[in-house]
Amino acid sequence: MSAAVKYTLGRIGLFVVVVAALWPVDMDIFLKLILALLFSAALSFFLLKGWRDEMAEEMAAAAERRRVEKERLRSALAGDDQADGATGDRPTDEKG
Repeated sequence: MSAAVKYTLGRIGLFVVVVAALWPVDMDIFLKLILALLFSAALSFFLLKGWRDEMAEEMAAAAERRRVEKERLRSALAGDDQADGATGDRPTDEKG
């Protein structure tokens, strides 16, 4: 399972747990939801640190792969890529 999915499900789970803990408290439902959002965000900062770091690493690796691929494509379009053994000359399409 992706780290982003685990972290997202963890955040949602914490929110649900805090809402359930606040449910018996006698206050407005919107105030309960706001408090649950704040408390779950604070708890996730500490409890989900490992998953958050794992997700950040996955995102950084994906960004690096995209950067490398972008550079490879740019060099290929510029004619700098000689990986396929071509001389860089493009075939001409002569119509007669």
